[in-house]
Amino acid sequence: MAELADGPRPQECPGSSSAQAGRAAACQGCPNQGICAAGAAAPDPAEAAALRARLRAVRHAVLVLSGKGGVGKSTFSALLALGLAADQAKQVALLDIDICGPSIPRMMGLDGEQVHQSGSGWSPVYVEENLGVMSVGFLLSSPDDAVIWRGPKKNGLIKQFLRDVDWGEVDYLIIDTPPGTSDEHLSIVQYLGAAHVAGAVIVTTPQNESQIFPPTTGGAEKMCQNLNVSLLGKVPLDPQIGKSCDKGQSFLSEAPDSPATSSYRNIIQRIQEYCDQRNFQEEKIIYERNKNVVHV
Repeated sequence: MAELADGPRPQECPGSSSAQAGRAAACQGCPNQGICAAGAAAPDPAEAAALRARLRAVRHAVLVLSGKGGVGKSTFSALLALGLAADQAKQVALLDIDICGPSIPRMMGLDGEQVHQSGSGWSPVYVEENLGVMSVGFLLSSPDDAVIWRGPKKNGLIKQFLRDVDWGEVDYLIIDTPPGTSDEHLSIVQYLGAAHVAGAVIVTTPQNESQIFPPTTGGAEKMCQNLNVSLLGKVPLDPQIGKSCDKGQSFLSEAPDSPATSSYRNIIQRIQEYCDQRNFQEEKIIYERNKNVVHV
């Protein structure tokens, strides 16, 4: 169902922070060319400093993405956060930046909740003491309200979520992104430059993973081989997954014996292990660097 994508930026793309962003030959035809050329995705120095200060408390940031909507991306984001928060020693934050389709509040059983302001910023809505959630859904007067915003306004809210939400010390920041690739994805990657981004989990279409509609071109497994990334696992279809989400209940708790629950838990464990290994490697690099420093 999901793959960890933590490889380098494609060589053809100069990157949104490059002087050639939106102007290089490789940018021709890219739907985000105008945004990159205008430098709209990059925060100014003062904002960048504020973001770094806030994100310094985040140990691991994990993006959850998909190529299209309706594939179970937000479901996976919610279950990943719940699964990680099962360890009471870990602090977990779930950030919903799907501005036009915020489904996280309902999946987490938080419909009708509102965000409160404190002296240190916006306070997340807590599912458990160690699991906080933030979503534009908490800012709407009704779950049926439509959010029809242009890119710059969406980017501004994403920046505000990262800069102004008082998460506290966080072991895992799970970010549920909109489907596809758009302004929000450019912005979140740009803004997270100050955080420890562990990687991204890509959720593929159920048609590529189920036995009802078997893959005809190799599915996600073939894609992972081609891109040289890890296939984290496959989740079998279970009608209870959707029912639990609609009721705002954890499928992991509602159906502990389901094969899908076992698959989800295995994927979550692999992500934990990956983050732990990455953290160990970073600490080792810092130790080796400091070992060679002469103090006078």
